[in-house]
Amino acid sequence: MRQISIIIAIMVLFVKAGLAQDSKESRIPPIGEMAPKFTAESTTGTITFPDNNNSKWTILFSHPADFTAVCSSEILELSSMQEDFEKLNTRLMVLSTDAVSSHIEWVKSLETIKYKGRDAQKIRFPLISDKDHSISSKYGMIHSFSSTTKDVRGVFIVDPNDKIAAIFFYPMNVGRNMEEIKRTLIALQTSEKNNVLMPANWTPGQEVLLQSPKTSAEADKLLTEKPSEIEYVSWYMLFKKLP
Repeated sequence: MRQISIIIAIMVLFVKAGLAQDSKESRIPPIGEMAPKFTAESTTGTITFPDNNNSKWTILFSHPADFTAVCSSEILELSSMQEDFEKLNTRLMVLSTDAVSSHIEWVKSLETIKYKGRDAQKIRFPLISDKDHSISSKYGMIHSFSSTTKDVRGVFIVDPNDKIAAIFFYPMNVGRNMEEIKRTLIALQTSEKNNVLMPANWTPGQEVLLQSPKTSAEADKLLTEKPSEIEYVSWYMLFKKLP
């Protein structure tokens, strides 16, 4: 009986260790945490991330497979916005769970398509191979309850300090809004540069929110002085136009 109890105890420990490992592998890195590192092959060569970030912002898009309709439309939209992101000091990276050889054929095909009246675009950003799902697991996109890669539909914005700044997840049947992702990137950069907050539905050029007063004395001072450049909606909602 004692030997059986010992065997059962060992089995329980192994099961718990396995569950802990699975939990760790499927964990989505939260905002503010360092972006998980990886080295992988891509359509532009070997990619090491984030070691070669070069003080840029990075947007990592992930896809469950090549040659899928929704994902193809997303990459075509991204290719039309490449210069916009370059001007924002941001590099684009696309992850897909197929092999590099498949990625190359997908890119070749996409570069022949005239989409929404636009000329065919040269795709300059890398398509990274995650055939073994190791990167998808590090970024919490492989779920233990699913036997498919359908949840590999995340977007991670990483700041120049290699920290996760924003996360989006989309289902397979809904295409990502690239303009919203771009808007979020600009909002993050503007907030960081000016130490301000962005209100709901903010777009570049609109008023921003100032940090709320931390004490009642600070609030009273603002209400008394009322600088002309500040719009007072409430003592805790102060708007200002950036120069």
